[in-house]
Amino acid sequence: MNDAFEIKPLTKDLRDEYLYFFDHIIFTENPDRAKCYCYDYHFTGNVETCTRETSRASVIDLINENNLRGYLVFDHDKPIGWCNANDRSNFQRLLKDYDYVDNPNHKVCSIVCFLIHPDYRRQGIAHGILEKIIEDYSASDFDYFEAYPKKEASSCEGNFKGPLELYKRFDFKIHKEYDNYYVVRKLIQ
Repeated sequence: MNDAFEIKPLTKDLRDEYLYFFDHIIFTENPDRAKCYCYDYHFTGNVETCTRETSRASVIDLINENNLRGYLVFDHDKPIGWCNANDRSNFQRLLKDYDYVDNPNHKVCSIVCFLIHPDYRRQGIAHGILEKIIEDYSASDFDYFEAYPKKEASSCEGNFKGPLELYKRFDFKIHKEYDNYYVVRKLIQ
């Protein structure tokens, strides 16, 4: 990863940079996903009622309450990447719609999304973010890291959950397999 890039944990102080990233940078190549704001895994309502405005307002609340966690990547002052990594229990949609919970007593840090500006892809940014997550969260009280890579992605943009090979480089193991994706885990020691 380029030394000019800086990875910072999301805080209230970075809220405006986060919003700028979603308002103006990341979804220019795919405007259909512009309403997400990486709120999708927190949202449990009817998808038809979810709008860009409601998602944006909701992530502002989550950031202000310190319930939206992850990492922003900067090229100098410009936000160029984002990864949503949080306590799995904060991702209500994961808990509601998917069969991920084997043991409710396990504390799991879920990594659900990597968004990298198209001009910065394939430069080791996702690798650097995952390395930072593992470094920061290894001293926490989580039992596992968990992620949900797709089996096949048609493009870098479509592989927003991170490629399986990325996780394998960090010793994640396939925990469950579904038709279109895997659940991969890494024990936190």
